[in-house]
Amino acid sequence: MIVRGTLAALLGALALAAAGCGDDAAGGGRLRVVATTTVVADLARNVAGDEAEVIGILRPNADPHEYEPRPDDVRAVERAQVVLRSGLDLDAWVGDVARQSGTHAPVVDVGGGRDVHWWHDPRNAEAAVRRIERALGDADPEHRAAYARNAAAYLTRLQRLDRVIARCMAQVPAPQRKLVTDHDAFGAFARRYDIRVIGAVIPSQSTQGQASARDLARLRRTIEREHVRAIFPEESVSDRVARAVARQTGASAQYRLYGDTLGPEGSRGDSYLGMEAANADAMVRGFTGGRRGCPIAPR
Repeated sequence: MIVRGTLAALLGALALAAAGCGDDAAGGGRLRVVATTTVVADLARNVAGDEAEVIGILRPNADPHEYEPRPDDVRAVERAQVVLRSGLDLDAWVGDVARQSGTHAPVVDVGGGRDVHWWHDPRNAEAAVRRIERALGDADPEHRAAYARNAAAYLTRLQRLDRVIARCMAQVPAPQRKLVTDHDAFGAFARRYDIRVIGAVIPSQSTQGQASARDLARLRRTIEREHVRAIFPEESVSDRVARAVARQTGASAQYRLYGDTLGPEGSRGDSYLGMEAANADAMVRGFTGGRRGCPIAPR
């Protein structure tokens, strides 16, 4: 659990205060939805449209693995009518926040799978959108049809994104599709687009893991043996070790990925569609030594 010690006590105190001064979440306004991660919040906003207010707990470039809830999170969840979570260990902290807040809102796991980074396969994002549509429609039947229309329109965009990425990756020879990243966050993407994961600087699905000297030596040998052209640092993680390994092996480290979080507003990764398009372009450029890209205009 990420909530611990004095923070848990503070959340408890604030929950009691929130229970006494919260506004009427069911009274006349738009449906109030709280989403844990930036990805889930973005998917939810595309389903919600103008009919619901979506409040995201995490901010762009905030690492969900290292997140410790704040007092404002307790107040937001206490007032929510629906709480959406990514699932598994990525945002397990939301369970403590929900208990401390005393909310009666359903906490809906939209991921529904075994991969903590499920969203990097757009087909999993499609499934999450359908779960979000059902959750919002159940909480707000009056606008169920609007949520269904919004979801259908967004699903069309997701399906187009998937087709274009698959076409780009198919143009890269299979022996060149070798992926080394900061941490083990792109298994879903690799499985979807037939990419071979060679290794990660942090050999864990969590950025809280640490690589030993032995781990890094083994990774360097693998990169050299496999003739890996690029190591892909992540936007929200320090690239110091990744760049050091790149220097030692002759690989490039100039192409960055969005892993656990969307980027800030105005960046290429400030939406889910933008994140995956940017990642596909970066990977194709890294795999091919910059000779080919995958330009996708999210729409």
